[in-house]
Amino acid sequence: MTRPLTIDDLYRFEIPGDPALSPDGERVAYTLTTQDAGNDRVIRSIWEVRVGGGPARRLTHGPADTAPRWSPDGTRLAFLRAGQLHLLPADGGEAVPLTTPAGCPAGAGTPVWSPDGSRIAFAAPGAYRADSAPVVIDALGWKADGAGLIGSLRRQLFVVEVDSGEVVQLTEGDRHVGPPSWSPDGTRLAYPAQTTPDSAVFGTSAAHVVGVGENAPGPRRVGPADGLAGPVSWFPDGSALLVVGRASFGVGHSELLRQPLDGSAPVSLSAALDRNVMGGGPGYPGALPQFHGDDIVFCARDRGATRLYRVGADGISASPLLAGTGVSGCSVVTKAGRAAVVVCDATRFAEIALLDLDDWTSGKQPARLTDHMAGSLPDIALHPVTEREFTIADGTVVHGMITRAADTPQGGPLLVDVHGGPHNAWAPHSDPVHLYHQELASRGWTILTLNVRASDGYGEAFYTAAVGAWGESDEQDVLQPVAALVDEGLVDPERIALTGYSYGGYLTCWLSARTGLFAAVVPGGVVVDLKSMAGTSEEGHLIADHEIGDTERLTRLSPLSHADAVRAPTLILHGGADDTCPVGQAEQWFHALRTRDVPARLVVYPGSSHLFLLDGRPSHREDYSRRLVEWVTTHTNR
Repeated sequence: MTRPLTIDDLYRFEIPGDPALSPDGERVAYTLTTQDAGNDRVIRSIWEVRVGGGPARRLTHGPADTAPRWSPDGTRLAFLRAGQLHLLPADGGEAVPLTTPAGCPAGAGTPVWSPDGSRIAFAAPGAYRADSAPVVIDALGWKADGAGLIGSLRRQLFVVEVDSGEVVQLTEGDRHVGPPSWSPDGTRLAYPAQTTPDSAVFGTSAAHVVGVGENAPGPRRVGPADGLAGPVSWFPDGSALLVVGRASFGVGHSELLRQPLDGSAPVSLSAALDRNVMGGGPGYPGALPQFHGDDIVFCARDRGATRLYRVGADGISASPLLAGTGVSGCSVVTKAGRAAVVVCDATRFAEIALLDLDDWTSGKQPARLTDHMAGSLPDIALHPVTEREFTIADGTVVHGMITRAADTPQGGPLLVDVHGGPHNAWAPHSDPVHLYHQELASRGWTILTLNVRASDGYGEAFYTAAVGAWGESDEQDVLQPVAALVDEGLVDPERIALTGYSYGGYLTCWLSARTGLFAAVVPGGVVVDLKSMAGTSEEGHLIADHEIGDTERLTRLSPLSHADAVRAPTLILHGGADDTCPVGQAEQWFHALRTRDVPARLVVYPGSSHLFLLDGRPSHREDYSRRLVEWVTTHTNR
């Protein structure tokens, strides 16, 4: 007997991620995220599952264990525990610290083993600053969501000797560096780094190389100074770098680039695919591209979902490995010809699965190795998701998803939900974040999620279609699909609510000033004043210069400029420590509405960052969903 998912079930979630396949291809270590209701926190621990069968088993107990990485000989796992590197014997035993606050006062970063297993490289803050210490600011980019005020601190590159624990810093200066990658011969490290002191805000970054060892060459840039470099790895023969990024900075797809070490122009290996290559990150699932023989296995977004692809190292052709299945992580072991992936679909949030890369045919499904959802939520059945396409008056096709219970009658209430980004996307898969979707569907609601213009997974022209025209270019991508559902008799035109987070919060505020269609609105993580965002948000300068473009548009496209037209009851939900969309944006919107006698409520979640809906306090995430459900049901009842 099954039942629908409820908001209460949040505390039972077990979500696996970040898989690491052992060198022999027989074991997968991964991070499992669970919820600790008693202490109101997220727990992360390291687990393992064997390819040959048997139940998954816990290797560590957390509460903050992440980033498991196998040693080249498969005898040890390195991982992060509360920000310091630890080593765990593969055959069992106690984890021992490799770095300590004495040697790494600011903590370590994701471990990257050298080919011979003697050293581990990582990127981490170059110095420690006490929370009470003055914050010195010499360049733009003095704050970071989740980290708060960082001032002039920048991530640097380090190497630790596994036997001695000696830590050596390889880079210094006023520019952040990203995760390193060892050259095949173990003499160099490649890594992405910013190209100017202010590029934490301006965005430009490039691939770099630095030697390791006494008298080794210092850091040098090998990629274009005005480009964008994300994850970096090496071609197997050490002749070039494989970079996820762009040859020139701007709004558009990340590509799979072959970057020659002589600094000559990079060559795109994925341009013909016309899809955004996903290197991975919070809210943007993907994985580090990896070689398998002469092929490269990588992630790219297609129709809202991150999918796994393979392309020849010459870039001649790219083909999907997992059509119809979403991926949020991948680890490849070439010798074994296998890939461990985190897969999700319409019935499961995330599970570890295995692909045989040497015996793969299109449409074949991976072998699932875990079943955490069945173990933690054995009695749950998710409401179905149906994909739809809507043709807008100008001919643009907008892809959407409808969630509703199978027995929901015609003519009920509708919730429209707008995703963030704006270059993110809704996927037609199960969703452990927006629990209010399932709760409302159980109450007879229809949920409509739309991948409006600027969404990812529909080609670069669609991806850039809202540049310089936020709100104006994509508002009909919301209003016309809603009108279509009303015309079909699926929903009641008097009982329509609107919500969205981050960019979705922006568009929710914008639309509430542009139309009286919505009986209730719930913007979260809002953006309402684009001019003040430029000086207060960690991404404000990028938005002002690259997404919007000039001062006149910053004012015209700000919802705050149109607040006089808002009439709908508005619930504003916002993290109190949000440095991407600062809480002042929510405060301005609340003030503007209340001084105009619009029914409004502001709820601030103390200490919560912009991404708290993904991994913040369970009580905050629960409260967010409950308040949204209460607000929209209260203001659409009649």
